[in-house]
Amino acid sequence: MGETTVTTLEGREEAVPSPVADAAGQGFLRRLRTPRRPRLWFEILLIAVSYWTYSQIRNAVPEQRGQALRNADWIWRVENDLGIAVEQSVNHAVNSATWLIVGMNYYYATLHFVVTLGVLVWLYRSHPGRYAATRLVLFATTAVALVGYYFFPLAPPRLMTGGHFVDTVMVHQTWGSMASGDLKHMSNQYAAMPSMHIGWSLWCGLTIFTLAKLPWVRILGLLYPAATLMVIVSTANHFWLDAVGGMLCLAFGFAVSRVWYGAFPYALPRTVAVRGVEGRWLPTKA
Repeated sequence: MGETTVTTLEGREEAVPSPVADAAGQGFLRRLRTPRRPRLWFEILLIAVSYWTYSQIRNAVPEQRGQALRNADWIWRVENDLGIAVEQSVNHAVNSATWLIVGMNYYYATLHFVVTLGVLVWLYRSHPGRYAATRLVLFATTAVALVGYYFFPLAPPRLMTGGHFVDTVMVHQTWGSMASGDLKHMSNQYAAMPSMHIGWSLWCGLTIFTLAKLPWVRILGLLYPAATLMVIVSTANHFWLDAVGGMLCLAFGFAVSRVWYGAFPYALPRTVAVRGVEGRWLPTKA
């Protein structure tokens, strides 16, 4: 059904795709790619299931301790060759100020989730037309990070053998980090490359800077990933190059969204169409 047949010179019948079927298929794909108003219950369920799945896959990656430590030594040598291996100095300097490093420990354990969810809620409420495309950037960024965790296990600086880094959570007994203490058994300790603290914070920062109206809010958007970079290095949870990996993952996420929606998420209309009484889609007011 939906196809016609023609008889060839040899007398055989061949199916020819129906133009109506092709148009229907293209119409279905077009509907999938058209931004529409997100549904709250679906978004809550999607985010919860997606993060649970991400956590399960990330933690299911074999903890290849030996290879992860060898990779950490290699990263450290590369950074030394490049003249950017200052993580140890930063770690020790910040650790000497107890109030500062304790604050950074809590920053690392909480804001990664709190700010990201806050930006998603803000997009949902204020930029529904851009929400799905921007959310896709975040999801694609996180998904491709799993590839890095699987193929390039990496120990964080605090776990390096003979690295002389300070595990600031262990030393100061701060609460909440999945990276140290009693909670470390619930998280893959050798999934440091790429850094999703950087991937997510840069996603938040770019979104805020591009879409926010108040200048001081836009400035805070830019400062957030910069502060996060300082935190992940000071707490010895990541190398500088882990941050580069997170940025590359984010670039991949933007590319996926650009291909799917035909435009960068921030360039899409702020609002979405709504279905009228006659079933037609009508534009909403900005």
